[in-house]
Amino acid sequence: MKKTLLIAALSAAAASAHAAPATYALDPTHTFVTFEIDHFGTSTNRGRFDRKEGSVQLDREAKTGRLEVTIDTGSINTGTAPFNKHLQSADFFNTAQHPSAKFVSDKLVFDGGRLSEVQGQLTLLGRTQPLTLKATRFNCYQNPMLKREVCGGDFEATLQRSQWGMDWGLKMGMPDAVRLVIQAEGVRQ
Repeated sequence: MKKTLLIAALSAAAASAHAAPATYALDPTHTFVTFEIDHFGTSTNRGRFDRKEGSVQLDREAKTGRLEVTIDTGSINTGTAPFNKHLQSADFFNTAQHPSAKFVSDKLVFDGGRLSEVQGQLTLLGRTQPLTLKATRFNCYQNPMLKREVCGGDFEATLQRSQWGMDWGLKMGMPDAVRLVIQAEGVRQ
């Protein structure tokens, strides 16, 4: 009888410990926030944000979690200094008044055991709008160098920049749609 109670107690403790969410810090060397926008139907302008930070709380068993990422908009990098300056100006990201953008999500959507979407809110230029990131890849693994679990994936969304008040060039025929592509990996803390 005592052995049965002990096994039941240990099983319950293990189940509750296993169900607790784990916290992951975004690894800046394996996390990239990039964007693509059509340039008058001729080519594609691309850029990235070099500085970002964030964390994820993930409970894979319960299929729940929370994600918070802050992007330094002044770290925009297109590979062309004059273009970077224009994107930092009030015409676009207005980095002097809005030095960061933030994405917060508390709704992770799973398809079976696979993460398929991250639904959240993007705050940019002082405006907050809903944004859903589609997961095109997601995996967790034991990192052999860090000796810790790492979870991450590739995520993407197409947003209409005018929803956040970024409308420079629309009357000239520049597109509103921007493709956001995110590669992210978080290290379990």
